Amino acid sequence: MASNPVKITDTILRDAHQSLLATRMSTGDMLPIAERLDQVGYYSLEMWGGATFDSAMRFLKEDPWERLRLLRERIPNTKLQMLLRSQNILGYRHYPDDIVDRFVRLSIKNGMNVFRIFDALNDLRNMEYAIRTVKRYGGEVQGSICYTLSPVHNDDVFVEMAKALKDLGSDTICIKDMAALCAPYDAYSLVKRLKEEVGLPVQFHTHETAGFGMAALCKAAEAGVDIVDTAISSIGGGTAQPPTEPFVAMMRGTDRDTGLDLTLLSEIASYFAKVRSDHLSRFESGLTTADIRVLLYQVPGGMLSNLVNQLREQNALNRYEEVLRELPRVREDLGFPPLVTPTSQLVGTQAVMNVLTGERYKIILQEVRDYCIGMYGRPPAEINPDVFRLAVGDREPIGVRPADLLEPGYDKAKEEIGDLAQSEEDVISYALFPHEAREFFELRRAGKLVPIEEPRIFVKEGQAPPAAARPKVVMATPQSAQPSPSYSLWKVSSRVQG
Repeated sequence: MASNPVKITDTILRDAHQSLLATRMSTGDMLPIAERLDQVGYYSLEMWGGATFDSAMRFLKEDPWERLRLLRERIPNTKLQMLLRSQNILGYRHYPDDIVDRFVRLSIKNGMNVFRIFDALNDLRNMEYAIRTVKRYGGEVQGSICYTLSPVHNDDVFVEMAKALKDLGSDTICIKDMAALCAPYDAYSLVKRLKEEVGLPVQFHTHETAGFGMAALCKAAEAGVDIVDTAISSIGGGTAQPPTEPFVAMMRGTDRDTGLDLTLLSEIASYFAKVRSDHLSRFESGLTTADIRVLLYQVPGGMLSNLVNQLREQNALNRYEEVLRELPRVREDLGFPPLVTPTSQLVGTQAVMNVLTGERYKIILQEVRDYCIGMYGRPPAEINPDVFRLAVGDREPIGVRPADLLEPGYDKAKEEIGDLAQSEEDVISYALFPHEAREFFELRRAGKLVPIEEPRIFVKEGQAPPAAARPKVVMATPQSAQPSPSYSLWKVSSRVQG
């Protein structure tokens, strides 16, 4: 037994398929292997949060709360972990405090243990309420630093932020390197300082996009990191996390030996390889090889996938390189925000608009206008005055926490959704994603949902699904929500649905 083993959070049930496969892994794909995952001995399994919640309703026609409950039943011994966007919760705007409170309480009630809490701007004002709420209801808080590179971001800034997160009640600190920018020796330096100066366990999250993710994990381990994020190899690497099995193998025989069973991990990898080849491969972004340009453009893996889809839908994939060059210019104009949801979508979509219209800021997104006025929080640096003026004219930025300007939202949401909601969880789903939740509840009432235990199979229009599926069409996802209009959702079992 190693004297100081590195613990592992496996992201196979969340970030891995969000980064590589457009968040299309269904609950039915997860359940058959859940008990084996529980036997591994992970520190935690990240299986919720990020884009999984709205994607479950929008694309898979599943209840995300039911996914949490079922996985909790099948995985009783391992901590379940989620990504919480602070006041944004799981969405792309700020929600009132009462919605944050109820969401956290219900998440813990349904089986969630660890909340990785971050803010896209590293604005502690936006993080404080979520952190205190998780602590109040007995959850574990992982206060997260969005790692990025810019003239206003450095290790001194990150260490001071970690100290503030500790003061707010964080149990652990996460270096959230969402764009794979933290080079190996930089990871060593930052982990070492956090361990020495903050005094909380440190977790390191990165992606393999730039090609040095595994080396960064190893240097973080040398520096004393407590926990690292990896993803089972069959849905790992590329724009997802470094693969689990090679990291486990590299630590073997050292004082950081993870103690995990490579034979069991190999069995799990084989299972997910089949899931991927059977149907999830249709949502491959194609961005699976190392791309050092990420250091120039600082684009997270999930953002790269989104950019490819946006340009594909506009028949403008040939403009991809132009958009990549425009991204850092927009980011600088907006005060160097870290590129993570929702700022990554905001910056990325504005860059696309600047390129496709042929004139920078000819069209300015409403989200960019809101950002400039302070509705997302405090930018890390000053916004380009010319862009600010174009966006909001002579208006003054707000000087308070954005959520302070919001009225309570639960009672209004409950009244609006009415008897389509069958539970408090349903009301929260509606409060977060009104359109997707209403459509889902209407399908449920009409009896048109496939049992959540059945995997979802996607096939191109006009093609037969896998022979073993014997499918009948359940519901094609709305054209506006599809990554491509040529895909439909097919039922797996042979039983006919209305």
